[in-house]
Amino acid sequence: MDHTIRQYLTEKKYSTASDTTYSHIDTWLEWYRGEVEKFHKYKIYNGSITVEQEMYRLGMAKKVCEDWANLLLNEKVAIKAGDYEERLNEILEENNFKVRGNQLVELAFALGTGAFVEYKDADGHVMIDFVRADMIYPLSWDNGDVTECAFGSNRVVDGKEAIYLQIHRKGNFMEEGEEAEDPDLYYIENKYIDAESGSELDLPEGMAELIPTEYDRPLFQIITPNVCNNVDLDSPLGISIFANSISQLKGCDLIYDSYMNEYVLGRKRILVPLSQAKRQMEKDGISAPAFDSRDTVYYMLPDDRGSEQSIKEVDMSIRASDHELGIQRSLDLLSLKVGMGTGRYKFENGGVKTATEVISDKSDLYQNRQKNAIILQTALIGMAKAVAFLDNSQEELTVTIDFDDSIIEDTNTTIDRNIKLVNAGLRSKLSAVMEINKCSEEEAKKELDRIAQDGQITGQDIDWTQTDDEDVQEEIDVQGKEGIEDGSSGEPAGSGSGRQ
Repeated sequence: MDHTIRQYLTEKKYSTASDTTYSHIDTWLEWYRGEVEKFHKYKIYNGSITVEQEMYRLGMAKKVCEDWANLLLNEKVAIKAGDYEERLNEILEENNFKVRGNQLVELAFALGTGAFVEYKDADGHVMIDFVRADMIYPLSWDNGDVTECAFGSNRVVDGKEAIYLQIHRKGNFMEEGEEAEDPDLYYIENKYIDAESGSELDLPEGMAELIPTEYDRPLFQIITPNVCNNVDLDSPLGISIFANSISQLKGCDLIYDSYMNEYVLGRKRILVPLSQAKRQMEKDGISAPAFDSRDTVYYMLPDDRGSEQSIKEVDMSIRASDHELGIQRSLDLLSLKVGMGTGRYKFENGGVKTATEVISDKSDLYQNRQKNAIILQTALIGMAKAVAFLDNSQEELTVTIDFDDSIIEDTNTTIDRNIKLVNAGLRSKLSAVMEINKCSEEEAKKELDRIAQDGQITGQDIDWTQTDDEDVQEEIDVQGKEGIEDGSSGEPAGSGSGRQ
């Protein structure tokens, strides 16, 4: 499909990204699926014949992508849009965004690129498509920002394979006699092409060939891991989060395969000479061994072993601890290479477990999580604005993304810190409510008014000193000194939110 689409776009005078990155997507997909035939299937000579083997594997490529998706776009992420927020959440729920959005981030980190694409269906409902890397074809980009793009998908038309191509582009300068297009606005072209020949097919009944969006921003948003594409430095496409960690993925599977084979090959065996394997006569005259022939513990020795006629037990020792140490080292290396720092994964009780403790804001995981959130935040804001435009032609919309900060700082810690800061006069109650509730200033004022009306918060009603956390006290001392020097008061940090 990739070659057919690229050839068609080239014939239509569109510029496309080079195929260097596309050629790696299949490799990344194999690792994501955990089925890399060239590596996971191998042959070994046992002294007599060559035997085909299939490697045991941990499947860490998918696990890494799952974890990044859960760190960035989980159920606690909130997209706030003021008065339009309730309607926005309805549309997102109709599109199963919490599930499909998380899955798209996972696929984007696996294959390098993903996209949200917004449109209206035949019934006028706002829909969101979640497109993976092998269906995305950037047509123009500026400083890494994709401004025009085509999206392809497989279809079946009259029993034949076809490709549906949706092209998002800006208006063209038309020739004399043709209807003029606004070069500042976006247009969507719908095309059907034959999967084999690449020739253009008739569109299904009711589908328009050209749709003017009357919108000056694209109805799509590209997401990628926030790492440089070192496969093709000039490509607008991203690379897989494990693109530079293939050796570490191999190491994990190689050691795990050896670990599992320790148990397969080290099973207890009992060597029984043929002369001592008594046979009993059945009623039909056929003799049968005294032990169950399906029992793999017993191994019958032939008669030509000389005087060695005793029963022997073979019980090989299992090098479990050595292998477990090796697997842990491999997991630490992999975790470091994919931006999660060491110690993210633990090999315990024969399986891989993820560390669940709150991460430090100075750790590799925290810093890379914040870095990757930048691209996702921009995409989510663009998606929310596109949805609002399609829904009610609303162009001016303030959108805020509140990411899940519970992995960085416990909620109770945030509350305790704000109580201490307010009591020390280093933060206003308004700022404290904004940070604790992750809300706007207007929403915080309304909340304070409600609390005041309920008589729950006055200078006498609440004790803001109910914690003696040493770390919080240290922060108060630091902020107190800074406040004296510059005369400023603390404002909510909002490390996990963005507004545009």
